[in-house]
Amino acid sequence: MQTSKEKGNHVTVDWRPQAQVIQRLCTPPSYSAQPEDIATFQKEGVVLIPGVFTDWVDRLRAGLQRNMDQPDDYAFPCDSVAPGGKGRFFDSYCNWHRIPEYTAFLSDSFAASMACGFMASHSAQLFHEHVFCKDSGTRTATPWHHDLPYYCVDGWQNVSIYISLDFTPVETAVRFLAGSHRSEKLYFPRHFLDGSDYVQDDPKMASVTTLEDTFREEDIRAFELQPGDTLLFDFRTLHGTTAAPIQQQRRAFSTRWLGDDMVYCERTGETSPPLKDLGVTPGMRMPESLFPILWQQACTD
Repeated sequence: MQTSKEKGNHVTVDWRPQAQVIQRLCTPPSYSAQPEDIATFQKEGVVLIPGVFTDWVDRLRAGLQRNMDQPDDYAFPCDSVAPGGKGRFFDSYCNWHRIPEYTAFLSDSFAASMACGFMASHSAQLFHEHVFCKDSGTRTATPWHHDLPYYCVDGWQNVSIYISLDFTPVETAVRFLAGSHRSEKLYFPRHFLDGSDYVQDDPKMASVTTLEDTFREEDIRAFELQPGDTLLFDFRTLHGTTAAPIQQQRRAFSTRWLGDDMVYCERTGETSPPLKDLGVTPGMRMPESLFPILWQQACTD
């Protein structure tokens, strides 16, 4: 049996961004969200915005390829195909400051403004980026989970901006349980390799595995995606994929954003990313020296 460390993203280089990289970030452009998109996000915990980042696809593909070709040169790489399994299921995170295409996206795209609007926040603080690739032939399912219990943050104003870098048919796309973000229940994080729960000692959490068979098909949201199509979803929204074989490479680039009420918290077990020694105590906002605020708007109330 593999240990938890062998199943997850492993430590390679220091994940912390250097101050000069943050200082060089430009003020990104603004984004005007459609009210109906914000309403769908608030109601269902996920919304599709077609084609919004099409112009960034080639650059983000190039950055992800560098990340995959030399994974140990970057922070927290992971391959989640079991021994003897087919294909490759790669992910990595906390490299936005090391990979020029990722840095440019954060500085020059309207992702920060978009995040701020959908979070109904006055600020958008970057938590981290997270990239994924499932190669053709991969049959590894992404287990049902939601992201918040993986993280050392808590609160309600948050969003992941997930950009599809390839055509993805609905059969192999990420599936979301609409409305699940409104529940105050948290579920144990799970390893992508085999679906097992993380080691946690939190009596307020439960395993989602016993609930999967109760999800109603009419509550599932899955979308055929073209390159540049973008999903925004809440850290609490349950999501996963089937084990249907990937017919062609499926790549994605995500950024995770924190709004005004998101604060540091200490989980009673493993976290992902496994961020340590942040210099803050529970209830404080994440330090801007490591997690820059990229969008700030004036308070009008």
